[in-house]
Amino acid sequence: MNEEFRRVDAELMKRGYTRMVFDLGRIEALLDLLGNPQRAYPSVHLTGTNGKTSTARMIDSLLRAHGLRVGRYTSPHMSSVRERISIEGEPVGEERFVDIYREVEPVASYVDGEADEPLTYFDMTTALAFAAFADAPVDVGVIEVGLGGVDDSTNVIQARTCVITPIGLDHTEWLGDTLEDIALAKVGIVHKGATLICAAQPDEAMEPILRHCAEVEATIAREGTEFAVLARSLAVGGQMLALQGLSGVYEGIYLPLHGAHQAQNAAVALATVEAFLGAGTVRSLDASVVQEGFADVTSPGRLERVRSAPTLLLDAAHNPAGMKALVTALTEEFDFRRLIAVVATLGDKDVRGMLDLLESAVDAVVVTKNTSPRAMPVTELNDLAVDMFGEDRVRAVSNLPDAIELAVALAEEDLELGLGGVGVLVTGSVVTVADARKLLVR
Repeated sequence: MNEEFRRVDAELMKRGYTRMVFDLGRIEALLDLLGNPQRAYPSVHLTGTNGKTSTARMIDSLLRAHGLRVGRYTSPHMSSVRERISIEGEPVGEERFVDIYREVEPVASYVDGEADEPLTYFDMTTALAFAAFADAPVDVGVIEVGLGGVDDSTNVIQARTCVITPIGLDHTEWLGDTLEDIALAKVGIVHKGATLICAAQPDEAMEPILRHCAEVEATIAREGTEFAVLARSLAVGGQMLALQGLSGVYEGIYLPLHGAHQAQNAAVALATVEAFLGAGTVRSLDASVVQEGFADVTSPGRLERVRSAPTLLLDAAHNPAGMKALVTALTEEFDFRRLIAVVATLGDKDVRGMLDLLESAVDAVVVTKNTSPRAMPVTELNDLAVDMFGEDRVRAVSNLPDAIELAVALAEEDLELGLGGVGVLVTGSVVTVADARKLLVR
């Protein structure tokens, strides 16, 4: 790692990786002093509870297949903050990251001195992304919110094309404890005259979304009405899809990701790109370009296979909705004789709800702890797991490397027919998967 990049990374961390201050005034002041780089290109703005990053990566790939230079901003990152800021499908390099930081930091320090609260880590990475994209330059930004929507630092772009992926109960301490409250926070990214591409939602979430769109005179296209997944079948390394877009039917799409939820994300991504590029009832996108865009999609940490013999899967499911999608995909697309889960979660999540869903899909669970300061203690997670699984199906290990090693041993135990059909699943949090990738992916 470049020493100067290491110093910059440490400086960013001093702002408090998890510190949250929901006030757009500070980042608006910073961007104004920087010349409002976010206005140098049009953007697609994404919010939702689950599927944001995968959908953003699909939109990115589809737009690049259409010949556009794309900047993508997503969070959190797996191993390096540079992953949050991607240009042409690749994270910005260490030297470029340092250069952008050195341009932005003096202005940020001035804003810090004038404000009641200093800029947050997320404020800074957002400003760095906007500046990097303007400097590249890009043709379009694909921007994922950090949390919620209306008060999120990214909600300074007033995008003409917006996306809401499936909404569920998560981050309730900040967004409210009902689907209606959460939907209201998220739909706040939709500004006057915008087009919203909306995944299927529970009625409680869809109602405030429709109401807001009417108030701001936004056009809405809904999954199941204006666009849909028409068919899906299993394929080696992923699935084959037929999608109903806004402008027609697209068949023969190979998506190298697993799960019905990823097919849903693909339908949302396709409709978004159609809307952004102006495709409609008169003009469809080129089907071969759409196929090319989807075939190139990657989404690390989303049912990602990192080892074989035994199969080792990583999935960043971190709430009940994500766990339900994971379990459905495991049931439909994998045929394990024995599957051992390694689980480490954050303490502020609905862990009982996640474990309840996971219980029927795995033979045993090894509970452990990830590196987040918000991680649930192993003893607490063990107690919850024993309640769900029974004592004989639960092991507790203090650290992730040893937990994975034990899970592999349990998966391979007393096997007379070789390692075919046995596996280990690492899940429970984006942080858990990030930690596992550092150990397992070279």
